[in-house]
Amino acid sequence: MDLPLKNNRNFLTINAEDGLEVLKGLSSPVRISILKLLHSRGPLNVNEISDVLSLPQSTVATNVQVLEGCDLIRTETVKATKGQQKICAARFDEIVVRFDDYDLKTRSNVIELSMPLGLYTNCNVSPPCGLCSSEAVIGLLDVPDFFLDPDRMKAGLIWFERGHVEYKFPNNAKILQAEIEALEFSMELSSEVPGTDANWPSDVSVWVNDVLVGTWTSPGDFGDKRGIYTPRWWKLEGSQYGHLKTWKITDDGTYLDSERTSDVTLDQLHLAEHHSIRLRVGIDEHAEHPGGLNIFGKGFGNHDQDIILRLHIRREPERGSAPA
Repeated sequence: MDLPLKNNRNFLTINAEDGLEVLKGLSSPVRISILKLLHSRGPLNVNEISDVLSLPQSTVATNVQVLEGCDLIRTETVKATKGQQKICAARFDEIVVRFDDYDLKTRSNVIELSMPLGLYTNCNVSPPCGLCSSEAVIGLLDVPDFFLDPDRMKAGLIWFERGHVEYKFPNNAKILQAEIEALEFSMELSSEVPGTDANWPSDVSVWVNDVLVGTWTSPGDFGDKRGIYTPRWWKLEGSQYGHLKTWKITDDGTYLDSERTSDVTLDQLHLAEHHSIRLRVGIDEHAEHPGGLNIFGKGFGNHDQDIILRLHIRREPERGSAPA
């Protein structure tokens, strides 16, 4: 059953200290009005914005220039009846400002983000399927419609026989204007069968920006012992834990747990062109072993983590420092 969520939303995550240009762009009521108008109406030219907001064209033009300078809108100059006109469009639906200690410009060359299992932006699953939090089952089992339930945000375990779930991670390397050397995704996975069966192979595939980067054949669905973090209320007959698997895409191919698994390279993902990185996990419709999928998150399995993204970035040497 196809259950599309709105998956064309674009969002930007900035650090309060490092995103001063963006904050400057948001600091004017006029610019906020322009952004809201472009978000609701779509692309408009300066004259149209001026008419709708009842503002002088010179005021609109000045503020459009500021929004363009801090990359909050995109503009395109096209031919008009007389001369040329500038078409303006909003880049983002949501802007998140972080005030915690998370520092995008850490000394490390790795940016790590954790995505809760339930924060998928698109899904297409078939039963047997379900979700549960560390406290209870979410909705009804084997009813794909409940994959749209708002309580899915609490999910610590997701399972389905066929289909996929898709996630959008912010491309923070683009915010830093840094080049990506490698891209990693880490998650705990197993096959899915009613009950459990340690000998139940399933081909689990991963796509990044719609590109199939690799497939791992899970050996089974494990229920021989309770997962280290699996809650006591979850029946022992249910899936207990999986294998922690890491896909790493580099300039010379894709690796699964350090072993080369495909020829897909970073260039094929076109990361620099997008403010988000889309990860899809599921069972390919042509899979040789379509044995279902369990994804374990925080509060379940043997690894207390959700889906982890790591961006390995190449940084320019600081001024005055000698190259290593």
